[in-house]
Amino acid sequence: MGLFIPLPIRVPSIIKWVYPSWYIWDITSKEKTIYLTFDDGPIPEVTPWVLDLLSKKKVPATFFCIGDNVLKHPQIFNRILSEGHAVGNHTQHHLKGWVTDDTVYIENVDLASSTMENNIESPYSHKEVHTSTHPRFPLFRPPYGKIKRSQANELRNKGYRIIMYRTLAYDWEKKITPQKCLENSTKKAKSGDLIVFHDSIKAFKNLEYALPKMIDYYIKKGYTFKHL
Repeated sequence: MGLFIPLPIRVPSIIKWVYPSWYIWDITSKEKTIYLTFDDGPIPEVTPWVLDLLSKKKVPATFFCIGDNVLKHPQIFNRILSEGHAVGNHTQHHLKGWVTDDTVYIENVDLASSTMENNIESPYSHKEVHTSTHPRFPLFRPPYGKIKRSQANELRNKGYRIIMYRTLAYDWEKKITPQKCLENSTKKAKSGDLIVFHDSIKAFKNLEYALPKMIDYYIKKGYTFKHL
């Protein structure tokens, strides 16, 4: 079993300074605000549970969807849209940018964009028009948080916004307990942070425990949840 060397739970400010200013890590605001985000769905085993919880708590969120999962589960994808959440692109096949040829990577992002657009059910299909300079879903989060600057530049030229994150819940990591996952998403985060969870099978044990408690924690402290 390999050594587990975690990334920082909260991305240090120096990391933000290293990257171009148009990488979005958090949202500056005078209000007490949290941006809840989910990566890797939609899947029937987890995403509907997340949506049920968000509906019960009246919390909006942003879902970064894998195109292949949208193709397999378009009904769940459309439920995300119909319940007022934001949707972003997470590539068609969850590619790691650092080890992927630029052309292959960009084509995979565009394929995910087309997959999502082609699987929108009425009445959403007529609300916005996809063009080469304005994707229907312009929010893009690189899988694993790993993307070459050349890839990011090309996507930005195509009209995508590069959405990173400030706080990692570590819900996907088997060596993290549910209690630690909750601590990661509450003790380290600050107002304006984009917090990452995953609507995936491997994350569900931690997600099921931590997410409702995390939402209640911030609500009790007077925070407002927003989507991007």
